[in-house]
Amino acid sequence: MAELAARFRGVHYHYPGVPALEGVDFELRAGEFCALVGQNGSGKSTLAKHLNGLLKPVSGFVEVFGRDTRSQAVGELARKVGYVFQNPDHQIFSARVRDELAFGPRNLRLPHDEVERRVDEALDGFGLRAYADMPPATLGFGLRRLVSVAAVFAMRPSLFVLDEPTAELDWRSAHELLDHFRELHQQGHTILLISHDMELVAEYAERVLLMQAGRIVADAPPGAFFGQTARLREAHLSPPQVMRLAQRLGDLGMPPETLTVDAFADAFARLWREAHHAG
Repeated sequence: MAELAARFRGVHYHYPGVPALEGVDFELRAGEFCALVGQNGSGKSTLAKHLNGLLKPVSGFVEVFGRDTRSQAVGELARKVGYVFQNPDHQIFSARVRDELAFGPRNLRLPHDEVERRVDEALDGFGLRAYADMPPATLGFGLRRLVSVAAVFAMRPSLFVLDEPTAELDWRSAHELLDHFRELHQQGHTILLISHDMELVAEYAERVLLMQAGRIVADAPPGAFFGQTARLREAHLSPPQVMRLAQRLGDLGMPPETLTVDAFADAFARLWREAHHAG
């Protein structure tokens, strides 16, 4: 059995007078790329903040890599869990980009040479070298987002929690950002992506969780998840556009579970060749 990155058992949490999590049970396996979806107020961010210790269960428990979060400080959990906030301005505070990237590794009390190595890797890996000595506050939103992600990357966590990381990014920037996390996933890191963008969820995630009213009500691979038409309608979600098109072309042989543009193009080319040879 694969190692568990996280385990929730009977987790309840409420804000003053407002229930947020209602008996959440789920396991996140190490090495997964999992998406968490649902409407605003469904409990997604509340669940995610239990992973880095910002919130602790009112009842039930959360384990991260086998250890109960109730017995761990936020700083201790930060060694294992990297949290990318929805708004990068809630995360960035240093005077220079390079200082922002160095802050986490320094707090881990790493040797100076290792801190510098990690900063250099993050600057180059996220295309931030030209901005290394600039104040993050002077950068545009997309670059500030990259700075916040690169700062988490420099910590080398085993689990990345991404809370709407592509919000306010254009199509290309969103894909470039998630391509970084796809590479990290391929290297063995665990990714939990919170997103309202079903196209991105379908393209990058290998497992999808749906939250409603503080509960996880669906848990499936993307193809099966987006095939649950009634469940999606109830949650006010829609399958990716390319999947809806594939479903309309099902009578022509297009696989209805086609999730991405690349998969659609491959299937269409195959159908075209088959029709050409048959003719």
